[in-house]
Amino acid sequence: MKTMKAQVVKSPNKMVYEDIPIPQINDDEVLIKVKLCGICGSDWSIFTGKYASEKLPLITGHEFWGIIDEVGKNAQGLKVGDRVAADLCISCGTCYFCRRGDELLCETFTQLGIHTHGGFAEYVKVPWKNCFLIPDSLDDYEAAMVEPLTTAIQASQRMDCELGSSVVVIGAGLGVLHASMAKLRGAAPVIIIDGNADRLEVARKMGAADYFININQTPDSIAEVMKLTGGVGADYVLEAVGTSKTYEQAFAMLRRGGKLVAFGICATDDRAGLSPFEFVVGEKKVTGSCAGIGNDWAVAISILKYKRIDPSHMYSMVVPLSELESALKEIQTNTKLMKVFISPEATERTIF
Repeated sequence: MKTMKAQVVKSPNKMVYEDIPIPQINDDEVLIKVKLCGICGSDWSIFTGKYASEKLPLITGHEFWGIIDEVGKNAQGLKVGDRVAADLCISCGTCYFCRRGDELLCETFTQLGIHTHGGFAEYVKVPWKNCFLIPDSLDDYEAAMVEPLTTAIQASQRMDCELGSSVVVIGAGLGVLHASMAKLRGAAPVIIIDGNADRLEVARKMGAADYFININQTPDSIAEVMKLTGGVGADYVLEAVGTSKTYEQAFAMLRRGGKLVAFGICATDDRAGLSPFEFVVGEKKVTGSCAGIGNDWAVAISILKYKRIDPSHMYSMVVPLSELESALKEIQTNTKLMKVFISPEATERTIF
């Protein structure tokens, strides 16, 4: 039996780099040779046991793209050698939520690299219907940014901001992509808030916002947003940090009748203090958005292909697959790191 190298989270805080069998595909799957897989915050949460610990042992990694190595006989429009990214979401298609078009709420919802084996390995198998062709005009790193961009696209659709609306994004990690999407949709002004000067500089270089608030220099971000919006508050606020405090701030800087988009993931037992009175009298709205799905992949590929968003300023480094655990830990302490890619083919680190 042929084997491959993979990073397997055996139990919380225990990751093993080992040889395991290459996945065997069925007729409705393809086998992808992984080229790059980005590191997401959820990979750290799974590694530390804070999320999906019941799924361990597991190969994490969902921000991957690669080259098709084998094709199941039922696959259509795909061939060996194609460059593809894969929708990580697998839904049943028949439950109450799927039949309503809410596949992200599927009763048996599964995500590659989160609930089943993902891309921190030399090979990964996926349903062929989840594959999207990557055009040659996208370089390898742009291809690895397709999945992160899909999350911003889905959230942008949930926000559904009107032309000329004010949008605040709290958090300049993936928040940089959220802010970029708001500008694409004609929001004005777009305001981004963070305490990391390096990430705010990345956002500035990408032209992701009109105003950049560093909470270390302007600690009262709520007052600053009120000032920038003429005392009214923001039409839309997207929370992309995932703490009770930042959710409370997001709600407070929202105008009457405005909409809060909840994106940042908190711990399951976290609670935020939001005023029911404001919901009623202020007619404030809240919507959640957790992932991209389906055609969001095609949209992301088009946006990158036609250079509507240039994510290159976000790139920090490429790390060999063998060094995944050290890279995960380094991200927690090195505030300058933003987007780190893992490559099964790399033999040494590449710094951008």
